[in-house]
Amino acid sequence: MITPIHEIKVCTSVEMQNCSRVSEFVLLGLTDSHELQLFFFVVFSLFYVITMIGNCLILLTVLCTSQLHAPMYFLLSNLSLIDMCLSSFATPKMILDFFAESKTISFQGCISQIFFLHLFTGTEIVLLISMSFDRYIAICKPLHYPNIMSQKVCVGLVLTSWAVGFLHTMSQLVFTLYLPFCGPNVIDSFFCDLPLVIQLACIDTYVLGIFMISSSGAIALVSFLLLLTSYIIVLVTINDHSSSGSSKAFSTCTAHFMVVLLFFGPCIFIYVWPFASFLVDKILSVFYTIFTPLLNPLIYTLRNQEVKRAMKKKLSNRYFNIGKTTPRYSGRGLERSR
Repeated sequence: MITPIHEIKVCTSVEMQNCSRVSEFVLLGLTDSHELQLFFFVVFSLFYVITMIGNCLILLTVLCTSQLHAPMYFLLSNLSLIDMCLSSFATPKMILDFFAESKTISFQGCISQIFFLHLFTGTEIVLLISMSFDRYIAICKPLHYPNIMSQKVCVGLVLTSWAVGFLHTMSQLVFTLYLPFCGPNVIDSFFCDLPLVIQLACIDTYVLGIFMISSSGAIALVSFLLLLTSYIIVLVTINDHSSSGSSKAFSTCTAHFMVVLLFFGPCIFIYVWPFASFLVDKILSVFYTIFTPLLNPLIYTLRNQEVKRAMKKKLSNRYFNIGKTTPRYSGRGLERSR
């Protein structure tokens, strides 16, 4: 995925003055076939609508159901919000580009896509860690759970997630913004991603590319190993306590871990193994920008009986009573206040 040094155009001192003239990039998209483009348009449009509706239903269900006013569902609703954002930073443009003769994106738009991609993925990584911490405390230290997972802690975890995501994306962009782009402007993907953009710069970016991509890969890999360890501990603890409550906890934790695998798998492959083919990168990019936000609500609703019952109840009422309940924390979690 990283262009070898001898394939990169390097500006001379004379050419360097004109090395920032690229005002837009050309996105090659997923395919040149008109039949496949029509097929992808229908499929991805359907997936995008389902993703937005599914995550929005989870968000509104948690907000409007007093029984779900607990830390775990508070974090789940924030995950749904991030998934809607992650699905929207590039998918709508990709869908529209299927019928565009010229699939171009401005330099500012390209940088914006990189910014939001790393903002949302960085935020989701920390939020998934927060959700595993919540399950660890709930199962391994149940007596201390109400005190540890208080309102301040839950809000703090969400704010920390966004703060880390912002710092991560700024650390990736701080070098990219000052790179000179003077010639090549074709990106073999359907959105701007950092590894593809920096190799178009008119200076030797091989070492910089290895550093930036490896740092993202290291963050993803370390976070995944941390999550894997925490869920192994939780599952071992659950296995030592056989009861109906343990069965429910096992179902919840397996749902969480499935989401972790779906999210981290493509990210680790792209950033830890950056020399993969463009075809593989396209497939993985589609997976974590389209399929993962789509599968998250399906996994949580199918594996979590409380969310499923609450959603069915709200859908049967044909409306959400948003104004009738306001979330408020107590020692047992969020409660209803009128």
